Amino acid sequence: MNESGSLSIHSENIFPIIKKWLYSDHDIFVRELISNACDAITKLKKLDVMSEYTLPENTTFKVDVVLNEKDKTIKIIDNGIGMTAEEIKKYINQIAFSGAEDFLDKYKDKANQEQIIGHFGLGFYSAFMVAETVTIDTLSYEDGAAPALWECDGGTEFSLTEGSRTQRGTTITLHIGDDGKDFLNAYTLRTTIEKYCSFMPYDIFFIEEGKEEAKKEDASEEKEEQEEIKPLNDTNPLWLKHPNDCSEEDYKAFYKKVFMDFKEPLFWIHLNMDYPFNLKGILYFPKINNEFESMEGQIKLFNNQVFVADNIKEVIPEFLLLLKGVIDCPDLPLNVSRSFLQNDGFVKKISDYITKKVADKLTGLYKTENDNFKKFWGDIHPFVKFGSLKDNKFYDKVKDIIIYKSIYGEYVSLKDYMEKNKEKNKDKVFYVSDEQQQSQYIDLFKQYEMDAIVLDHSIDQAFMSHMEAQEQDVKFQRIDSDLSDHLKEASSEEDLKPATETLEKLFKDVLNNDTLKVKVESLKTEDLSSIMLLSEESRRMQEMSKMYGLGDLGANMPSDETLVLNNKNQLVQYLLTNNEDETKVDDIKMICEQLYDLALLSHKPLPPESMTKFIKRSNQLLSKLAL
Repeated sequence: MNESGSLSIHSENIFPIIKKWLYSDHDIFVRELISNACDAITKLKKLDVMSEYTLPENTTFKVDVVLNEKDKTIKIIDNGIGMTAEEIKKYINQIAFSGAEDFLDKYKDKANQEQIIGHFGLGFYSAFMVAETVTIDTLSYEDGAAPALWECDGGTEFSLTEGSRTQRGTTITLHIGDDGKDFLNAYTLRTTIEKYCSFMPYDIFFIEEGKEEAKKEDASEEKEEQEEIKPLNDTNPLWLKHPNDCSEEDYKAFYKKVFMDFKEPLFWIHLNMDYPFNLKGILYFPKINNEFESMEGQIKLFNNQVFVADNIKEVIPEFLLLLKGVIDCPDLPLNVSRSFLQNDGFVKKISDYITKKVADKLTGLYKTENDNFKKFWGDIHPFVKFGSLKDNKFYDKVKDIIIYKSIYGEYVSLKDYMEKNKEKNKDKVFYVSDEQQQSQYIDLFKQYEMDAIVLDHSIDQAFMSHMEAQEQDVKFQRIDSDLSDHLKEASSEEDLKPATETLEKLFKDVLNNDTLKVKVESLKTEDLSSIMLLSEESRRMQEMSKMYGLGDLGANMPSDETLVLNNKNQLVQYLLTNNEDETKVDDIKMICEQLYDLALLSHKPLPPESMTKFIKRSNQLLSKLAL
């Protein structure tokens, strides 16, 4: 047998298209060639199962990846089904199982458009992304088959001659060119194999030719070193096992190994589905920090144990990308564009299934391990809230298990909170966004056995708006936005109107602020002199402006802050009694400024200049007290 000819490409050379299309991913050839080698082994094993071929006893299947830096070659060697010359013509010369024109029609436009998710239809020809010349030396399993040697230099011409291989299987040799020189580095090639092939179903060995000989002193040392070579992959990953066969330590060890995260996960979900589609995987809930913007998970997508990509949001719901995990779905269409995946009904079913399993796990945890659920809540609540914002079906499943920490440190559902505080709150849901900053308001609430919930995460602002839109009669109000009637004496507003008019004029004059709003109230406590309120609507508008980078727009909005002065407090009474006494002008001014700054401090940090004046004034007041 001695043959040469042209590849079945009628329109143009396919190789520039391949190189351009996969340019950003040209390490993909490692995945393609090794997964093809594993497929060749699987095909042979199936023939054995079907009694169409009998495997020799003690057959051990493996794939060797052999690097020879000096010769600039990489070999991928398998002991699988092999090929005949006719099969090479059919499968290699006609461009990886499809006609050349079909291939070009399907993929050419993608070179300039969206990156394609998987390239499993491309297979063998990805070798030309890194190689100048590729040879296939193969021997079929068939009795009496002749070995075949195919060679191509990346043009449209090939040669096909009789090969020299005596053992069943295939050796693909890549003569690496400039585009692939990085892969002649042992570390780069090894880590690429580990990236894509860590869980492929047959042992993969990495061998460096030309280096080990210099290190070996005799044959016995060579044998000992040979025995120490270990496969780079785990052929039976944890996600393929039945959950009943996996221990807690197994799950934790797998998590550490795959994600290099030495903090233990909170808990996990083992996905194991055979119908109506095949999907297996493990999703871990990691410990996450309090900054929503910096939360980032990692979901690894596999196809039959072959790594495809991280965080493919077309397949995995966006909010689940905050988790860490692996999902293996052999039924997933991969050699298509992302826009196709996004609109594919089958992919949508997979996404819905994963979402449902996560919601079921959270609900089950809430019902059967409530104490643990409350311990985890501080870590998982941003994820649950983000999921609720992104997916209404998810929200419907988890809305009854969303809990809130109260200012007393207890966890309550929104329904229980509203029912318990209905009389005092009048259907308002009071909340705290900064326990330290709003401590004065919290103390006031506690003094009169009122309750508020803590919503101090960056996602909570959007989540509150979502809850108000979804649930009737739910209205969130920050603890410093209004004074509950329960905190005030039952005095008439008309009775306090003269005091309000007097003190509003006084404070406007002293502070030189004509827009200041002042209101006098009779609070139940005498200790509190002044407090600042900011309407919920105004504050939300300011925060939204800041969130969306509108900056000055929010700052320039009219302030809706109101200075509330306590009619029962001695300092406020002193101002009402002595505000016209010209001998006490300095004292009056100092008290007004101090009451205003004290109220502001309980509400938000003072600007640097105001803080400097506040400290200086506090020292002056203490000096007066000491005299």
